[in-house]
Amino acid sequence: MSDSPIIEMRDVSFTYTGGDSPALSHVSLSLRQGSFVGIIGPSGAGKSTLAAALSGAIPHHFGGTLYGATIVDGNDTCEVSLTDISQVVGSVLQDIDTQMVSSVVEDEMLYGLENFGVPRDQIEGRLSGALATVGISELRNREIATLSGGQKQKVAIAAILALKPRVLVLDEPTAALDPASSKLVFETLRTVRQEGVTVVVIEQKVALLSEYCDRVLVMDKGRIAFDGTPHEVFLHGAELRKMGVDSPRVARVSNSLAQKGVIPTGSRPCLSVTEAHDLIAKLLRDAGSEASDQARNDPAPAASHRNVSAGQKPALKLEDVSFSYSGTGKGVRDVTMSVYPGELVGIIGQNGAGKTTLTKLLNGLLKPEKGTVTVAGMDTRKVPVSQVARHVSTLFQNPDRQLCKNTVLEEVAFGPELHGTPQGKAEELARAAIQRFGLPENEAPFSLSRGQRQMVALASVVVMHPDVVILDEPTSGLDYRECMTVMETVRKMAEQGCAVVMVCHDMEVVSDFAQRIVVMADGQILARGEKDALFADADLMARASVEAPQVVRLSQALAADVSPAFSGISQVSGIVDTVQEMVRRG
Repeated sequence: MSDSPIIEMRDVSFTYTGGDSPALSHVSLSLRQGSFVGIIGPSGAGKSTLAAALSGAIPHHFGGTLYGATIVDGNDTCEVSLTDISQVVGSVLQDIDTQMVSSVVEDEMLYGLENFGVPRDQIEGRLSGALATVGISELRNREIATLSGGQKQKVAIAAILALKPRVLVLDEPTAALDPASSKLVFETLRTVRQEGVTVVVIEQKVALLSEYCDRVLVMDKGRIAFDGTPHEVFLHGAELRKMGVDSPRVARVSNSLAQKGVIPTGSRPCLSVTEAHDLIAKLLRDAGSEASDQARNDPAPAASHRNVSAGQKPALKLEDVSFSYSGTGKGVRDVTMSVYPGELVGIIGQNGAGKTTLTKLLNGLLKPEKGTVTVAGMDTRKVPVSQVARHVSTLFQNPDRQLCKNTVLEEVAFGPELHGTPQGKAEELARAAIQRFGLPENEAPFSLSRGQRQMVALASVVVMHPDVVILDEPTSGLDYRECMTVMETVRKMAEQGCAVVMVCHDMEVVSDFAQRIVVMADGQILARGEKDALFADADLMARASVEAPQVVRLSQALAADVSPAFSGISQVSGIVDTVQEMVRRG
């Protein structure tokens, strides 16, 4: 790795045209060639604006007031063209659909290669090599419109990698990806970095950043709040959470042990399950044989079970349901499941497993080719979608596809008005929902950040007080604070009797909030049941391309060779309390 910077930002401040405050404020940083830098921060902190400055989109695409200088490979971005900058810096945008220019994957790959003047005899090698690197060679001739959100993300990354940039800037590249695919993307980026490419990733998945990045920047209110190695940054867990930034769950474990005085204050935080396991095992050994012996004799906690009242009818039911898309054969096969009022059920699995197709069958947008889908007592094949929508509300994966009004207030009031609620009453209901999420009621939805737009879409769902809520990646693009606001609202809806079905790639969220889970792969249900038992099934998780939450994996490791008392623990507090009690006994 070279010590010479490939990019420098010198006291950069930027305010968008019409903006009231700077999106970037006095930002200075230097990026070395071959470094792997992660950027985190709450929504609206300036992360995407920073990415735009690094890639030259500021000042060449976005208008506003700019101070300071961004130097890319020795050139001030204000003094060279965006084409010149793009020869050095490749970008993958947050909204992947805006980056696609072709209808077929191969054509999307060729577009950049041909426009950059890559010699014809090199094009095939670069194209096939990039597709193979990202693991999507089989998608080469697919139409982009038939791809899942995660597959589109991989295509965009492959198209940029084929151009062989010296710097790669990615804005939340794994937001739509399953855990295994997310890890594959970061493994790919690690390989690219080893070839000398500087990688800059904006990402909310802090466990990935802590594992792969050698440097982490934390942004808050347009400024760099923290800058250091992952161990240095995640030592400040309490301050990060106040900003709206999460820490890896194992870092929470070690930081909490330090806060409670079990380990010295300021101890290096754990960033992997192995580090946390070794720390706790050593603590118990040092506490003395009595604590360790007692720990091994402690019984494992009993598993929790869901309560369904006798005779209670399911809010939705699928019986032997199959559906396939014309021309691809993809879809779902022989799906049977029920969800009862008051339940919050998580649907997990790999990209392309059929999860989104399942949600469209549940809300009536798709009709089953075989079997029946019953929602609120209605067979979805026999009633119009509008009638199903009176009982089922859906939050789509991309919130921008369900926003259509000029202000947040109009957007949230739109649903009740469609269902016959007088305008005054609809606006009253909308204001209550808007206040719950802390949204600006008079702002245009598309002027808000990606996370805020997600919350506007959710407010439009909540205000309907539906019998069934279907959430397709409800926390995608949200910072930690927004994620907790959204999920606490969803949990409250379930407690009030709403049946909630949540498709989610964030296993930590699933572990924290779902009562039970359904595991899917290749259009079929592999398993359904209590989340802790299914997360503990390593073979099942591998088949579904899912990695169990960090705390679950930690508790399994500790239960295996330290104490059965750790078995079944799925929360940070459970690990910390168990360790504290064992150390006290010693």
